[in-house]
Amino acid sequence: MLTLASKLKRDDGLKGSRTAATSSDSTRRVSVRDKLLVKEVAELEANLPCTCKVHFPDPNKLHCFQLTVTPDEGYYQGGKFQFETEVPDAYNMVPPKVKCLTKIWHPNITETGEICLSLLREHSIDGTGWAPTRTLKDVVWGLNSLFTDLLNFDDPLNIEAAEHHLRDKEDFRNKVDDYIKRYAR
Repeated sequence: MLTLASKLKRDDGLKGSRTAATSSDSTRRVSVRDKLLVKEVAELEANLPCTCKVHFPDPNKLHCFQLTVTPDEGYYQGGKFQFETEVPDAYNMVPPKVKCLTKIWHPNITETGEICLSLLREHSIDGTGWAPTRTLKDVVWGLNSLFTDLLNFDDPLNIEAAEHHLRDKEDFRNKVDDYIKRYAR
């Protein structure tokens, strides 16, 4: 992260001293997305929920990162859930793409990693979808909340998991525990 922030400062310092003979702007230009991400990542790291950790495999690519959520309450307590986030070039006009890498039995996350979280929708009927005023912090807090207060059995993506919970809460809990033991340690 510091590497990209340093590059932004260095590039800003070079703007005034650059001559026509130097390399073209296109090789040095930093995208709007990357400028936003430098600020947003700093804010995110300062306001990260205690149950979350963010990892940037390449500190020069803030648009690709991993999130680990370790719920400390509820059905998913004791599990360690990995998410992969990719921030598209059109950010912040479009939401980040997020996938759950950990197999999970959850009404709002499919076993293949698709996630139902309204703020990750580009267009939402109820108006709670993505807006340019949202940030990565909102995304991380939203994903974290899928394990507690945003756990939604009434509007599921994984209908089978939601119906399982409706039919037999104890057996649902047992299946969640089994998935945690097998996939989320």
